Amino acid sequence: MPHDLRRPVRTYTIRQLCLEFKCTPRALRFYEDKGLLNPARDGMNRVYSYRDRGRLQLILRGKRVGLSLSEIGEILDLYEADESGAAQAAKSLKKFRERIVALEQQKKDIDDAIAQLEAGVAAMEKRLTETRPDLLPRADAYDQVLRHRLDGAEA
Repeated sequence: MPHDLRRPVRTYTIRQLCLEFKCTPRALRFYEDKGLLNPARDGMNRVYSYRDRGRLQLILRGKRVGLSLSEIGEILDLYEADESGAAQAAKSLKKFRERIVALEQQKKDIDDAIAQLEAGVAAMEKRLTETRPDLLPRADAYDQVLRHRLDGAEA
């Protein structure tokens, strides 16, 4: 019985969770179809528990760091089997370490790609300076337009 006292009895509508977590009803229904969420029903309405809310929070965090839905499901299912959370923590630790390694490799790959592009830009600018310097101001203007868009100034 003390276990039940720790959890609020509050329930949530699909709209409330969507607003809180900035996701769509379609996403919640998708997670339900995948077995990650299991809301109760009140007629045609879904009624999400405090537990469902917590699971959604973990799903979104897992997605944000690049875990697959099946990996997230494995972690969530472990909590069902062992409410102490020890098995879940051990599995999460392993998955998180794997993601760190993968993300570090992606970061290295991105840094390498940027370096290659910068070298290409420098070579093209040098060539244009030597052969067609009249084209450089347009290339610079184009670069400014792209940077402006990347900074979110244009939609």
